[in-house]
Amino acid sequence: MADTIRAREQRTGWILIAPALLVLALVYAYPILRSFWLSLFTQNLGTGLEPVFSGLDNYARMFQDGRFWQSIFNTSVFTFSAIILELILGMGIALVLDQSIRGRGLVRTIAIIPWALPTALIALTWAWIFNDQFGVVNDLLLRLGLIDVGINWLGNPTLAMVSAIVADVWKTTSFVAILLLAGLQSISQDLYEAHSIDGATPWQSFRQITLPLLMPQIVIALLFRFAQSFGIFDLIQVMTGGGPGGATEVVSLYVYSSIMRYLDFGYGAALVVVTFLVLILVVAIAALVISRLRTSAGEKL
Repeated sequence: MADTIRAREQRTGWILIAPALLVLALVYAYPILRSFWLSLFTQNLGTGLEPVFSGLDNYARMFQDGRFWQSIFNTSVFTFSAIILELILGMGIALVLDQSIRGRGLVRTIAIIPWALPTALIALTWAWIFNDQFGVVNDLLLRLGLIDVGINWLGNPTLAMVSAIVADVWKTTSFVAILLLAGLQSISQDLYEAHSIDGATPWQSFRQITLPLLMPQIVIALLFRFAQSFGIFDLIQVMTGGGPGGATEVVSLYVYSSIMRYLDFGYGAALVVVTFLVLILVVAIAALVISRLRTSAGEKL
């Protein structure tokens, strides 16, 4: 009898989510499958934009494409630098917002504003902030006597990447903070009280209670930010355009250039498929980690 009720509930559940699954299939599955099909053809100016079946040649071409590997390196540097800084800063902000302070609701609202602003607008603003002639950063450094001549932030390969990372961290740290804050509020205060009675310091409570129980939210936040940072386009396009000399050209920008600038549709589609497979692999690993962390947290509770 119980099995029959469970089967009926599962069938009802599948019926209810079927429209959402259909929408997801149309929005995500079809474009990826279409991209994979296009990646099996060579279609560029050399073929007169006529598709010519070439099998896996576009994928083999990637292994010899230095610009592709440079874009992967740039994307990895940008992604991991940004999400590590966002996690550290977001954790600090979340811990502050979790305290019973006056005007906490207003502070939380203000904290989310950078995330709500359009990325292109943020990128344009930071491009002016780092402008070598009129930028605020150089003006402050000159006034403080730390530099004698304005620094060309966006014209130096290393500094251009640093500038882009700073802009991304400023915009998205609040998103990480809100996710972690939601996790903090789900932790019972009784655990901290019992721990303090045993003589534990705040730092010990943070390491032994907060971090273990907050780990699923941390992984989810990192997963969201990895997917967003790995596919970053608008911020880099507006701030640096991938320059100088390709120093900040990320994968999404390379895909855009391959398709829209060089009209190399087959190779661009192959780049899309590879990027998608990387994201799927990371998501699968993160899902496994989250499952194990939740099991571990449940055992500790």
